[in-house]
Amino acid sequence: MSQLKTYRVLGLASGSELDGLRCSVIVSDGIDVFDIGKTREFVFDDDLREGLRLLHKNYPNVEEVQKETIEDKFSQFCTAAVKEIMAEDPEINLIGSGGHIICHKPNEHFLCQIGGEQEIAQACGVKTVGKFRDADILSGGMGAPLAAIYHMALSQKLEKPLVWIDVGGISALTYIGQNGEIRAFDTGAGNAIINEWVDRHANMHMDYNGKLAITGKVNQDILSALMRHKFLSQIPPKAADKNLFIDKSEHLEGLSLEDGAATATAFVTESIMKAIADFIDDKPQKIIVCGGGAKNPSLMRFLRQKAEGMEVCTAEECGFDSLGIEAQAFAFLAVRRCNAMPISYPFTTGAAVEVIGGEVFEPTNNKA
Repeated sequence: MSQLKTYRVLGLASGSELDGLRCSVIVSDGIDVFDIGKTREFVFDDDLREGLRLLHKNYPNVEEVQKETIEDKFSQFCTAAVKEIMAEDPEINLIGSGGHIICHKPNEHFLCQIGGEQEIAQACGVKTVGKFRDADILSGGMGAPLAAIYHMALSQKLEKPLVWIDVGGISALTYIGQNGEIRAFDTGAGNAIINEWVDRHANMHMDYNGKLAITGKVNQDILSALMRHKFLSQIPPKAADKNLFIDKSEHLEGLSLEDGAATATAFVTESIMKAIADFIDDKPQKIIVCGGGAKNPSLMRFLRQKAEGMEVCTAEECGFDSLGIEAQAFAFLAVRRCNAMPISYPFTTGAAVEVIGGEVFEPTNNKA
């Protein structure tokens, strides 16, 4: 292999939780991570958030003109965020954009995503890599999860076996064995089902600090019904769209706001623990939680209660940034694309072969 190029790369991540755009800078050659900057979050304004929510819920029936308007707003939002960061950090020489998933049907190998990568590259004058999932899907994969190879890079000095759990709109697991073997798959529900519940019944974007769940009582009958979801018993590799579990939130109707939040949170944690028990043969010593779920004390408490014989900690407790890891992962994947290294594998996404994913968007000679 020729010498790998090291980049100072900015990663962008926008999750299905619709809270905003997370941005983080790393320095990497696609194997080692030499430096990690602070994560910055740019909160979506109400207009953009509601536009994205509309696309999530009713994409096929939204008029094309309205779709284009929302996509343009998202692209402009990302571009403005990148310009602000680059004004403070002009040494950035690569951008990795995770885009925003509108609809994902993994079993049908279908993905609808927006990103505006060419606009970002042109406006900021920096090579931008995006559309990371497309090549994986064309290779028979499900397009997710993609962060496993980055979790591996972060785990070089950590004791193994261990498990990373990324609790975003859905929850995803990365297992790293004693000899460096990797396995990754979506475990089931994540923050989306909690957010949907509190949004519908309290007009809140999320259960802030898990305060509703901590004061509620888990309804065991409803939890048992939710845990019969067929996805949870499906053998990995597997991936899920957040709506697969939001649609089941009707089970919570009739509960109080607090009890519904507690039961939804318990569903997330029970799904994670079931995935570890059913599909991870070598019991991990440590579970590292990242994503928005790491900021939910109730979810963390539920996990620690269920994780018998395993240490459960947040990414912060291991020296990382819970909210920044997804953005950092897309930055890392961008470097791997530029250095012609695979980003997904049969044992992470179900692709037929290792896949060098990501489309490269170059700025033209026009003035940026």
